[in-house]
Amino acid sequence: MKYKQTPSQTIGPFFAHGLTAEQYRYNYTSIAHPVVADHSVPGEQIIVQGRVFDGAGNSCTDAMLECWQCDAEGRYSDRQQDPKAGGFKGFGRVGTGMNEAGRYEIRTIKPASIYGQAPHINVTLFMRGMLNHQFTRIYFSDEEDLNARDKMLNLVPEDRRQTLIARRLEIAGATVYEFNIYVQGEQETVFFDL
Repeated sequence: MKYKQTPSQTIGPFFAHGLTAEQYRYNYTSIAHPVVADHSVPGEQIIVQGRVFDGAGNSCTDAMLECWQCDAEGRYSDRQQDPKAGGFKGFGRVGTGMNEAGRYEIRTIKPASIYGQAPHINVTLFMRGMLNHQFTRIYFSDEEDLNARDKMLNLVPEDRRQTLIARRLEIAGATVYEFNIYVQGEQETVFFDL
């Protein structure tokens, strides 16, 4: 008997519901949350929010983002922490399915500039229709000088760099960075091969 290769399968939409269970109000404990750093952590408190758009320009309500960053002093968390405990975790997960608009929201602190890189948050995107997860970065619009010197950002063609830069807003006294991810199309976000 000749066996055939098992066909590929997309990576969603079950990831968001399974890996961010508490966010979706399931009675299971999640190991990561959308709060990467609470108010007890020194540094500029920020909110990163946005939506994920598919190739047809529709907002995806079944995507999941994982984020990883250093703190305001340039340190990455080196230990597993209780996700319900306060402080700086350095890692978080958020799904886009908690409202009709498909918005996500990450609460954290603005990371430091380290190793000659501009402040940034590393992001992994999981979504329906993708055979592999995608890697990108969030840079900040108010870090123009550091962004101009960032080696990774400068590898990206100049006309595409804006797809990696979150726009700073002040909303109800909070510092908010708006960052939308476009999987395909004219505004397609730059994704990195790792």
